[in-house]
Amino acid sequence: MKHKDCSNTKVDYGGESLVININKATKENPFYRRTLWTGEHLQVTLMSIPRGGEIGLEIHPEVDQFIRLESGFGFVKMGKCKNNLSETFKINGNFAVIVPAGTWHNIINIGNTPLKLYSIYAPPQHPFGTVHKTRKEAEQQGD
Repeated sequence: MKHKDCSNTKVDYGGESLVININKATKENPFYRRTLWTGEHLQVTLMSIPRGGEIGLEIHPEVDQFIRLESGFGFVKMGKCKNNLSETFKINGNFAVIVPAGTWHNIINIGNTPLKLYSIYAPPQHPFGTVHKTRKEAEQQGD
């Protein structure tokens, strides 16, 4: 196992052992979504949400999700009903958000810089090697 440099152009290290500076990799990621590591039971994605942007309201019926903000300022909304997101919090770098399967959620960038975060899905949510440059591209691909 080798330490991986964040600047490596490889898209997804799934199936390989990985030691990486996750803070640096997350902050350097320019894409809306990029899978960093996809395994059989777990997936790590990097995300960059532009100023004024958002992840978009979503639910993962069979997937638990851990989200860690590395930098920026956001607003998270969560709830069991799409029309009643009763849990709302302001968040910034160093905050984690845990989203149980079956919970509606959205994270909105309320800062002046891109919101940089990584997300851990269990089991994986996106296909191996996924890269979405923008949220619009992700929506067009049905993701």
